[in-house]
Amino acid sequence: MTARMRRRAFITLLGGAAVWPLAARAQQSAMPVVGYLSAQSPGPAGHLVTALRQGLAEAGYVEGQNVAIEYRFTEGRVDRIAEMVADLIRRQVSVIAASGSGVALTAKAATQSIPIVFGVAEDPVKLGLVASLNRPGGNATGINFFVAEVTAKRLGILRELVPAAIRVAVLLNPANPSNAKSTRTDLEATAPTLGLQVQFYDASTSQEIDTAFAALVRERSDALFVGPDGFFDSRRVQLTTLAARHVLPASGASREFVEAGGLMSYGTSITDMNRQIGLYVGRILKGANPAALPVVQSTKFELVINIQTAKLLGLTVPPMLLARADEVIE
Repeated sequence: MTARMRRRAFITLLGGAAVWPLAARAQQSAMPVVGYLSAQSPGPAGHLVTALRQGLAEAGYVEGQNVAIEYRFTEGRVDRIAEMVADLIRRQVSVIAASGSGVALTAKAATQSIPIVFGVAEDPVKLGLVASLNRPGGNATGINFFVAEVTAKRLGILRELVPAAIRVAVLLNPANPSNAKSTRTDLEATAPTLGLQVQFYDASTSQEIDTAFAALVRERSDALFVGPDGFFDSRRVQLTTLAARHVLPASGASREFVEAGGLMSYGTSITDMNRQIGLYVGRILKGANPAALPVVQSTKFELVINIQTAKLLGLTVPPMLLARADEVIE
């Protein structure tokens, strides 16, 4: 190679080296896109989206200014999850925020490169989402909000509120099998110790909720226990309306259920869980490695009671239970 040819090769190499950082900086300066995937419906999940944005804002990201969000809602339809995950991957989102075990597991199975921040009720280690809580070890981390783990205590509180109840109808979503199984196992073990009989009903669509209610009313259930599930959260107005129509005391997993007219709820705050998801998404956008971000475990549980609903049902809330309540809705 002549000296002239060597000079040309060197100049070409130098030019290429100069172009790469410019391209990299241009890519980094582009607005990152977050894919938000929820098992709920857009309307009922509005407050959760607001909480997600709040968490992102705490991390320094404001939608429309320095971050964009692609929203996907499965509306309780499991058959739509894989398609929505694939769409977010095709769009090359920077992070996937997955609210619910079904969407989180599907996202985890679909990509090992895009970071995932999940919010799940079950143990994420048992689900296979992370290697351990302190060191997730892969592309996923998030929030474990312990809704499923407090089902036994929630049944006990329902027993205190409705002491005359004997037969309790339990609504489960078969489309969320791990959650439904753990809820059923916990309640089958707890019910006999409280002198209760539990009867399980499956529903994964609005029509199936109507069918389940017709059956549990026909079988003269004394109270309703709604399993912890994103689909039921999105159908809380339908559930509380049916419970009121049939004068049935109903217990839900989240405060939103009580705000919609349910009798009581006991569990962690799903709203705050979404805020924490947003905060973790923001940290990852700033460069944090999900493999090293410990799973956050919610430790604060809240008991919410709707006094107006109790009065309509002819129930007197025990003073000791009122004193324990974190919030009483008049």
